[in-house]
Amino acid sequence: MSFTCRPGCGACCIAPSITSPLPGMPHGKPAGQRCLHLDPANLCRLFDLPERPGFCVGLRPESGMCGDNAQDALRRLDELEAATRP
Repeated sequence: MSFTCRPGCGACCIAPSITSPLPGMPHGKPAGQRCLHLDPANLCRLFDLPERPGFCVGLRPESGMCGDNAQDALRRLDELEAATRP
């Protein structure tokens, strides 16, 4: 079954940590911090640009990650982040 991003969700740009550098964030982004490239409508300003980090490019929406709504997605991604923390 195909699953697409929920417009305006932004959970994948908030919950996970990003350890690789990205424009304006040379040390990456800690978990739970809103990415500075997430606009007020929760859309990525780097989407489809070559500057978009590999971590972000590799994320693919799926029901287990995204849940039923944006709040559910944030909760699920927070749990995944905590479960995979070193």
